[in-house]
Amino acid sequence: MRRNRDAFTMIEIVIAVFILMILLMIGVPSMSGVMADRRLRRSFDDLNKLVRTAQELAVAERRPYLIVWGKEQLVLRPEFLNADEEEAPTATLVLQRGDALQLDLPAALGEVGPAWTFWPSGTCEPAVIRFKGEDGSWTASYPTLSARGELTHYAAR
Repeated sequence: MRRNRDAFTMIEIVIAVFILMILLMIGVPSMSGVMADRRLRRSFDDLNKLVRTAQELAVAERRPYLIVWGKEQLVLRPEFLNADEEEAPTATLVLQRGDALQLDLPAALGEVGPAWTFWPSGTCEPAVIRFKGEDGSWTASYPTLSARGELTHYAAR
């Protein structure tokens, strides 16, 4: 009596499923690390975009602009309003739940509020910004002349 072997046996299917599960267990943690790194990098890029906007507007409109720190967002606004302007933010950066941005102005002479100034000349106050979130942390230094963020610490989870 001859058997037809056109199908897989149950043992072959179990072995294939077991191998796939092992590959998934190895791949999923590394993929979540990649996604966390991508979200952490995006937080740095979003802040840099807001900084460039502040610098460009200060030069174009020839007046100081501020990035003001709040609990859940950063707000970009002019330091002084013109007579025909209403008080409304020019741009905002909304923080994700669990994220925190800390501003440190090392050249500040006195106690200042949580605001970072960009001057009409294209310069800004030197600043150090620290980010902590669920995906990791980073620290960036922003020099006076270029206002280009330089990462001094970067740690993804």
